Amino acid sequence: MIDFTNKTLLITGGTGSFGNAVLNRFLRTDIGEIRIFSRDEKKQDDMRHEFQVKMPEVADKIRFYIGDVRDIASVKNAMYGVDYVFHAAALKQVPSCEFFPIEAVKTNVLGTENVLTAAIEAGVKNVVCLSTDKAAYPVNAMGTSKAMMEKVVVAKARTTKTTKICCTRYGNVMCSRGSVIPLWIDQIRNGSPITLTEPSMTRFIMSLDEAVDLVLFAFEHGEAGDILVQKAPACTIQTQAEAVCELFNGRKEDIKVIGIRHGEKMYETLLTNEECANAIDLGNFYRVPCDKRGLNYDKYFNQGDVERNTLTEFNSNNTQLLTIEETKAKIASLAYIQDELAKEAK
Repeated sequence: MIDFTNKTLLITGGTGSFGNAVLNRFLRTDIGEIRIFSRDEKKQDDMRHEFQVKMPEVADKIRFYIGDVRDIASVKNAMYGVDYVFHAAALKQVPSCEFFPIEAVKTNVLGTENVLTAAIEAGVKNVVCLSTDKAAYPVNAMGTSKAMMEKVVVAKARTTKTTKICCTRYGNVMCSRGSVIPLWIDQIRNGSPITLTEPSMTRFIMSLDEAVDLVLFAFEHGEAGDILVQKAPACTIQTQAEAVCELFNGRKEDIKVIGIRHGEKMYETLLTNEECANAIDLGNFYRVPCDKRGLNYDKYFNQGDVERNTLTEFNSNNTQLLTIEETKAKIASLAYIQDELAKEAK
């Protein structure tokens, strides 16, 4: 277990759902300092006040840094004295990245390069970068930029012996900022149609706590250049919508199919067939090790590796598909949902 006692942790994009989950997990531990790096001063101010009220005895462990991963100078300013980095800053919304793909490149690809360069120069011990299932067989700008981000992570990991750099890839995080469940709850309360894109579409589902667990697993078990994948369950969008209806007394007949949005897939992939050739099954996780071959491919004309793993592509169609009851139980276990249900009971 990595010891965070008196250590300094930097979270890029730290005002988002993941950053909040990390603060809730670590702030009352023996960690020395948690730095929140982001470009939105309003969200930083909201977070500052929230934790001063919620955890006043430890809120002074949080330090806020205004900056943008696109600007390496601002990243370096926040990186001095840092032991560990969780790199969560990203453009994540599929439709907006479709319309502004260069912006996705600037943040997700070049921004990652800046974070890793600054971390190596500052002597950071360990960096974990957060990726997405959309990076596997990408069909949209967001997924493509994240796929390139993963390539940057693997390439950068080869350049340093002092900073361990690896990557996590996971599916949809329920009730994270901009996700669909909070939207459906609002639609039910407002008596509006409950909009979903395509009933048979499948998506991996996991909680914010599980996302944090995956990052910590990568810290503990990942090696330089690794991509770590959690074996998450999935469900159809129809199942998820009906589960929310049952929890919040919505009418299933109010569910309205609006069609697939720009750049969306029918199902998502966490582990590609190509990655399966070398992936290592770790029980609840897959580890995709860095390809350590050099650029001299001449030797492969005379020799090669004909053996291959028996693993096959891991996607949201061939994983465990949850029933409505199972989906409802998973959604109901979330703190956000419990708070919302408590409001209903008043």
